[in-house]
Amino acid sequence: MTSSVSDVVIVGGGIVGIATAYFLAKSGVKCTVIERDAVGSHASGFAYGGLSPTGDSDASGNLLPDAQVSNEGMRLHREFATSLQAETGINTEFRERPTLSLAFTEQEVRTARAHVSKLGQIEGWTARWLHAADARAIEPRISDEALGAIYSEGGADVEPYRFVLALLGAAENLGATIRHGEVTGLKRESGRVTGVVLNNGEVSSDCVVLAAGPWTGDASSWLNIPINVSPLKGQILRLRAPGMPFRVSIGWDGNYATTKPDGLLWTGTTEEEAGFDENPTPEARDQIMTSLLKMIPSLEDAQLVQQTACLRPLADDGQLVLGGVPDWDGVYVATGTGRKGILLGPAMGLITSDLITKGATDIPIEQFSPSRFAR
Repeated sequence: MTSSVSDVVIVGGGIVGIATAYFLAKSGVKCTVIERDAVGSHASGFAYGGLSPTGDSDASGNLLPDAQVSNEGMRLHREFATSLQAETGINTEFRERPTLSLAFTEQEVRTARAHVSKLGQIEGWTARWLHAADARAIEPRISDEALGAIYSEGGADVEPYRFVLALLGAAENLGATIRHGEVTGLKRESGRVTGVVLNNGEVSSDCVVLAAGPWTGDASSWLNIPINVSPLKGQILRLRAPGMPFRVSIGWDGNYATTKPDGLLWTGTTEEEAGFDENPTPEARDQIMTSLLKMIPSLEDAQLVQQTACLRPLADDGQLVLGGVPDWDGVYVATGTGRKGILLGPAMGLITSDLITKGATDIPIEQFSPSRFAR
């Protein structure tokens, strides 16, 4: 059993936890990340890495509550695209990437047109509706059944595992430390946290950030407050596709296909309630291929190279879980990113760091408070 002291302890070595460590260390705060497995070994290392505006509005085209967090995440990714490579030598493979979001029915066309007007409100992003012929002029391989598409610019993608490793390296250069272990509880005196209990020791601290993705819900028993977060399983296929690489990402109904810098076509995804099972399944493979061939029928002979699965954290109301925990001074939660963890992660890290170091954040987060679960 070993004991240590840290200004801030961060539970979880995914993108949110590592981003929090980076911004805290940049502010001169001594912080320790506790990771049970390996940094970026779950969703943060196996995600697609899409940074897209098309997920920031609902079926009626209204911007989602986390749109400001998404916008901040995009701003930070653009900054990190150059700064992290300069600091660590790791290329995160950030690429600006236009998207064609297809519509196959009249209802999908109406929804897409509603999205266009709202997406134009997001800084740095542009979108316009294209009729089928204009969409095929951009990418001739899309299905003849598509009635049209949203063409959007301002989105991008990144290689998520490289990004997490680069952010980790930059955080360590600033003084952050990583400790391997499993947190099994919290310590408290007079309503304030005093440290974390691990399977292999303790770390004393008067500030703790719970950023363990879908496993953050384990803290409910420590806090005596429900943190209603559960795993949303998603699977991705990496294919060796015939023909030229795709210059744009293709999307439809939550599915996507894009050629990544490794030369493979990445396509997905699923949204499964499967508990904490991280194993790929043939059923998901077939589902993803069916959606891919609806978008791009000519890829019928694409060769499967790899299939991966990961668990994203999703709150029961679909919103972020971000902010201080009631009745626990010094404890913060940062999770619930769903399918947008790579986009939102840097912003959630900055917001959490600001809450700790400044007591406030420029982005409104009241509706994301963990206190809503205690009502």
